Amino acid sequence: MLLKSIGVEKRAMFISYYEQTEDLRIPNILNLLLNGRDVALVSDSGTPAVSDPGFRLIRECVKNNIKVISIPGPSALISALVSSGLPTDKFIFLGFLPKKEGNRLKLLKNTKEGNNKIEATVIIYEAPHRLLKVLVSIQEVYGNIQITLARELTKIHEEVKTDSIENFIEKYKKQDPRGEFVALWNTKDF
Repeated sequence: MLLKSIGVEKRAMFISYYEQTEDLRIPNILNLLLNGRDVALVSDSGTPAVSDPGFRLIRECVKNNIKVISIPGPSALISALVSSGLPTDKFIFLGFLPKKEGNRLKLLKNTKEGNNKIEATVIIYEAPHRLLKVLVSIQEVYGNIQITLARELTKIHEEVKTDSIENFIEKYKKQDPRGEFVALWNTKDF
């Protein structure tokens, strides 16, 4: 509809681009760009390359001296940070934590130990089916800290709540979490 409204729908070519197809698509897209075509990387939600495919394509464009122009769009990371009430001047974005518990705990411990001298807000993304496990891992490393959970940002069921991690764990033991989550906490709190 957008392309139709600006009169380019019939001239546009669409290429599906997701993590499993990146290796196949990058050479084709680079070829288009090197031959003077314009390409737009668009995500169905959020900003491309922020916990979504795109950075590998962008890296190859930079290596090939192809100009990349970013047009700011919705970003759950920044929306959650601003809405949380936590300090916004320094933050650490970890994206989605590792699925394996051992790797997840190792990353969290490294983040905690590496931040002994830096006060910053830590931000992660999490899917609803993994949220409880991740909250338990965070509690194991950081203790019963205050944490902010932002859910379904920029959508009708948007919710931003701050509470102890223990209370969130109890809540999600009783009810299934719904929607995509952003979890935030500050390093000065532990």
